[in-house]
Amino acid sequence: MDEWETAAPTYPLRPLQAQKGRGAVSNLQGRHDVHGREQFDDGWDHGEEDEARVFRTHITDETAKSILTRNSSPDIPFNVSLNPYRGCEHGCIYCFARPSHSYLGLSPGLDFESRIVAKVNAAEVLRQELAKPSYVPEAIALGVNTDAYQPCERSLKITRGVLEVLHECDHPVGLITKSSLIERDIDLLSDMASKRLVSAAITITTLDGDIARTLEPRAAAPARRLRTIRTLSDAGIPVGVSIAPIIPFVTEPDIERVIEAACEAGALHVNYIVLRLPYEVSPLFRQWLEAHFPERAQRVMNRIHDMRGGKDYQAEFGTRMRGEGVWADLIRQRVEKTVRKMGLEQRMIRFRQLDAGQFRRPLSVPARQGGAQLDLF
Repeated sequence: MDEWETAAPTYPLRPLQAQKGRGAVSNLQGRHDVHGREQFDDGWDHGEEDEARVFRTHITDETAKSILTRNSSPDIPFNVSLNPYRGCEHGCIYCFARPSHSYLGLSPGLDFESRIVAKVNAAEVLRQELAKPSYVPEAIALGVNTDAYQPCERSLKITRGVLEVLHECDHPVGLITKSSLIERDIDLLSDMASKRLVSAAITITTLDGDIARTLEPRAAAPARRLRTIRTLSDAGIPVGVSIAPIIPFVTEPDIERVIEAACEAGALHVNYIVLRLPYEVSPLFRQWLEAHFPERAQRVMNRIHDMRGGKDYQAEFGTRMRGEGVWADLIRQRVEKTVRKMGLEQRMIRFRQLDAGQFRRPLSVPARQGGAQLDLF
């Protein structure tokens, strides 16, 4: 049995313990697995010297056949998205994309943050998509399902290639990230911003560095993300802050401080999402709570249930992003009052709609691999 078949980082049964630099504390079985697994104490390896099994990052190349994903959800402010990677090394325990790793036959737990799939031909496929006569331009959301600026992007530069295509075609794009690596692409983004072709959002869940290190272990530190907001703002790039997710009694006490700090750094817009726990995210998050905040774990879940109709999660449009009930309403009021206090309502006017009217199709389009038709004779 290799390290990827392990149901949890350690054997035999023990209290779950977090690994340094990882968000999930187990390799929870995905719901699409054909074979079930469970831990069993066979009496071996009880020594105190045993260490947790290390899950190192592995990158697998993928040749994508398509690259744009479309949705019709009324809760999401975009219709088209592009994700250069599957899985995300940032390791955010709350990530709603974790269950998607189950479709690859991998775990939404440690596999999700250590087995990354890179769509190495993303820029070429995008160029082909934009060149189609039937293509109708509208803003593309870049890096929604997993972060487009996760650590491996520094060397692979897939996101950079995608932005170069969009820049060439004067195509609008919106970015969201927790990484300061976005600063690398300011040369492209600032030029696009001058044409109303780009906006950015930096996710900040808390200003508490200790909490952030366990919640989103390989993302940039909160202070560094604030510096990124300032850097983008100074470069003329419209940037907002996304407080996502708000976790009761963990990140929730920081709501006002995050908005104030982001505003002082130059943010023009504020958005927030209450913690979502779909599918395997729920048990993974519960494990994380027990490992890091056992004394308040039940209290956190009780408050989540208050905002989710007594459940871990409700998927209904209209409430799934913000929750419902008294506590959800209190969070909304706190955000709105702080926005007014900081004068962000006037700044939001400058967070303008992106302009798709300048789009021009790419001049050159690479041939699809294996796409040439062969002669019959």
